[in-house]
Amino acid sequence: MKKFELLAASAIILLHTAPAMAQAAPQTPQTAPTPVPENAPQEGDIVVTAQRQSERLQDVPIAVSAFTAAALDRQQIVNPTALQQSLPNITFTKTNFTGSSFTIRGIGDLCTGTSCDSATAIHVNDMPLVSTRLFESEFFDLERVEVLRGPQGTLFGRNATSGVVNFITAKPDLSGIHATGEAEYGNYNSKKAKAMLNIPLSDTIGVRVAGLYLKRDGYTENLYNDSKIDNRDLYSIRGTLSWEPDSNTRLDLMGYYFHERDNRSRIQKQMCHRDPTGILGCLPDKLAYQTTNGNSTLSAIQSSSQFLGIASASAVTGGGGTPAQAAAVAAIYRSLALGSIYGTDVFANAVNPTNNRVVNVDYTPTYFADEEQYQAKFFHDFGRVSLNITGGYARNSVDSRTDYTNAVESPLTNNPGLQTLAAYAAAPGAAFPAGVNPFTALAAKLIPNGPAGGVCQSDATHNAGGVYSGASVGCFQQSLDFDRSKADTKQWSVEGHIDSHFDGMFNFLLGGIYLDQKVTDNDYYVNAFGLDYASGLVGTIPRLLGAVPTNVISATPFYDNDEAEYRLKSYGIFGETYFQFNDKLKLTVGLRYNHDSKYLKARTTYLVDSNGENPFLPYGGTDLSQALNAGALDFDVTHSGNQAYTEDRVAFSRLTGRAVLDYKITPNNMVYVSYSRGYKSGGINPPLSPIFAVPTTFEPEKVDAFEIGSKNSFMHGALHLNLTGFYYKYNNLQLARIVARTAVNDNVSADIYGLEAEAVINPIPAFTVNANFSYLHSKVTTDKFIANPRDPSGGRSDAVIIKDITNASNCAVIPKAGANAAAVNAYVGAVNSSIGLAAPTPIPGTNTTGAYSSCSALAATAAAPPAALDIAFGLPVGTALPFTVLGDGVAVNIRGNQLPQAPTYKFAVGAQYVIDFGNGMTLVPRVDLNYTGGSFASIFNQNIDRMQGYEVINAQVQLNSRDDRWYIRGFVQNLTGNDAITGQYVTDQSSGLFTNIFTIEPRRYGIAAGFKF
Repeated sequence: MKKFELLAASAIILLHTAPAMAQAAPQTPQTAPTPVPENAPQEGDIVVTAQRQSERLQDVPIAVSAFTAAALDRQQIVNPTALQQSLPNITFTKTNFTGSSFTIRGIGDLCTGTSCDSATAIHVNDMPLVSTRLFESEFFDLERVEVLRGPQGTLFGRNATSGVVNFITAKPDLSGIHATGEAEYGNYNSKKAKAMLNIPLSDTIGVRVAGLYLKRDGYTENLYNDSKIDNRDLYSIRGTLSWEPDSNTRLDLMGYYFHERDNRSRIQKQMCHRDPTGILGCLPDKLAYQTTNGNSTLSAIQSSSQFLGIASASAVTGGGGTPAQAAAVAAIYRSLALGSIYGTDVFANAVNPTNNRVVNVDYTPTYFADEEQYQAKFFHDFGRVSLNITGGYARNSVDSRTDYTNAVESPLTNNPGLQTLAAYAAAPGAAFPAGVNPFTALAAKLIPNGPAGGVCQSDATHNAGGVYSGASVGCFQQSLDFDRSKADTKQWSVEGHIDSHFDGMFNFLLGGIYLDQKVTDNDYYVNAFGLDYASGLVGTIPRLLGAVPTNVISATPFYDNDEAEYRLKSYGIFGETYFQFNDKLKLTVGLRYNHDSKYLKARTTYLVDSNGENPFLPYGGTDLSQALNAGALDFDVTHSGNQAYTEDRVAFSRLTGRAVLDYKITPNNMVYVSYSRGYKSGGINPPLSPIFAVPTTFEPEKVDAFEIGSKNSFMHGALHLNLTGFYYKYNNLQLARIVARTAVNDNVSADIYGLEAEAVINPIPAFTVNANFSYLHSKVTTDKFIANPRDPSGGRSDAVIIKDITNASNCAVIPKAGANAAAVNAYVGAVNSSIGLAAPTPIPGTNTTGAYSSCSALAATAAAPPAALDIAFGLPVGTALPFTVLGDGVAVNIRGNQLPQAPTYKFAVGAQYVIDFGNGMTLVPRVDLNYTGGSFASIFNQNIDRMQGYEVINAQVQLNSRDDRWYIRGFVQNLTGNDAITGQYVTDQSSGLFTNIFTIEPRRYGIAAGFKF
């Protein structure tokens, strides 16, 4: 049988493979394959380690897909986005905070926070990576990629509820010197090169070095300065040294380094259906190419005349001042405001182009990431048992900035508040105590050249004083709204297992693992001039009152997390027993004990989280000086002050395992049934102000999975057909929601079931077709009431949505028995009139009303109303009013809803044909079509959460030399230029509820040439 025929005969659907293009040998396509006995082993079958032992893939009784290096090239699977398109019941998307989510059979990463574990375990050569930047690079010099679908409750890593992705790197070949290389050029001025050199240093020692370089222009056009953003400039290098003194012993030492520095953007586009009231910012009915109402943001609210008047007056009365003094001070600070929450907002004239690849942003993104991996893998076969030990160290860091609002604000050069500040700084007038002028230094920092000269704002650094301590990003005509996400992660792990090879029916595997991970410098900042300005103004209030010296300002726009730390320590003991009753029937039973210990030290990242008394106290704070970083902050000193950190520790222990019974009808036809339990540890929610009643921790996940499958080879290997059916009972699925600018994780339960069919058809040696299809059903099975941040009214017409004037979060006021919608609106209007705010107004896109107000004031007034309000509502004086204030909104029941990132249907089909020339050269055209069905981006399953299904078509043609020494390939990826959305992230209410979207890559085409010897 010729070379390409052997490959075709051994192709199995889980490989999705076809004859290797660059390795196809000359042949006559019309020649029939030599008959092979049905029970003969298939030469060229892929050997995998999906069960921690080397096995023919078609003999593994679990749902596992494997791609060889040649298959990755043929199907243009160059990165994880392309990988998921070729796999049944799997989706992949980038996420908001420099990460990504791999969802397998509806189980993905719905948890948000430092202490969250990934549902999908990522391994390199069987070593788990808790955090990695692998999904940001491209694949090179791999032996294969294995993707295990379903919970891995026994053998892999720290356990996994959805599955495992295991990257197996190519190892040195001691047979001789080998080298490969490929250069590629494509649109977007894309230049990519890959190379490998394999050198045996002796009969027992060899070294292999491989690398990848990629540089291309940006995928996204920025209209603001007619530039391209979202480019790539990266390289990776891997070296492996192997020692193989005999056939029973091998030691592999691997080192890897990845580096990227460019202007890649963490998000592709921002979408919003603008809310004209500003209560929500973006309406909850649909996504549109608009920009959030700037008056909904924390920056606008805290620099507004309404907030500054209330906050300054509160500070005066809280310090013992008289009402007259409070009114005088409030008038001063209202005149210094950047605007009014009822006025024209800063994004009123913003332009959001109606194209996912075109933006209008005034802050150019920056992206830096690097990663190191060092690994030692030792194997020795003692005869009846063998020993495997894998240990390693990994480190990665990421530092990313992007335009937070994806829009350009209106200029501030003629802003009345800044002009008033300049005037007060020059001549305070009679409004201030003699000799006191706290605004001179403030103006010198924020508008050193006057309002017309631009506004200066903070850089996102560990200098907690920001612009006031010399950490300025520069001075501009408008506010630059940008964020920064960064983290440094280190881990080391060691794992060992022994495997028996007895002659009888019984064998076993026994092992253990220990892992230690530490995350430091884990910060997320959001910067805007309004935040600088508000904190600076509030910092002047104590000076105005004569409480502290007047030549310094107590102010900081944000708290960094320079003392924050996350630590994970985990160990597991696992084992499996194998009972081979006869040549056909086998039973596998495994157990695993897991223990995870987590420690988190963190704090809120901005100085405001209202406790109802002082709107500037951070969580755990006791006085204003803690909110202002130690009260007296000198301009020239970087000082973090008395920061209120929280520290929490949790530990979880669980027993998991699996049982599998497989039966071989023939050597090439197998059926199996299995039960497995997966586990993912719980964690610690980020710190919040005590006024928000949320749990400090969240529980572990557990999934009980039942699976039945069949793996088949027919017609002497011309047809491979594999079928799988599964049912999951999912308990305590970790689900994130946003409360007051940070994520809180809850637990819900769900049922999941589905089908998967995969086939490779090779009707004639030259022609191969691969296909797969999957169906998935998922739903929440228990009553779970959660407030939807997009619509805090919960759809109720008698709720009033409140935009909190102190912290820009939303709450909702609803009537108790005996009250109605009119009464609620009247109550909110009455409280608002007493603090100078407007009555509720209808919010388009909802069936209710909304207003700017104070959630804590509304709750306090309802509980202890003044006599006038009791009388107004016809109640006895001293009676509580019939209204309830819900801190995060009206909860809705998500029972019956579909899980996010879980498309009901998905399929892929590919075909290629080998054309032989008389001179021995071959031409191989190939086309692949992948379709991912529609799904929801959120557990609330609203129309706005719906992501449409999409197709991706890839095609290529490759010319191979007669001796397989070189090839030339032309290719196109995403032929139709689809800009489909793969994921969404709804930002918090204090940012205006805009939606960040993530898309597939645009159409790419080019030419590549390579060699090998």
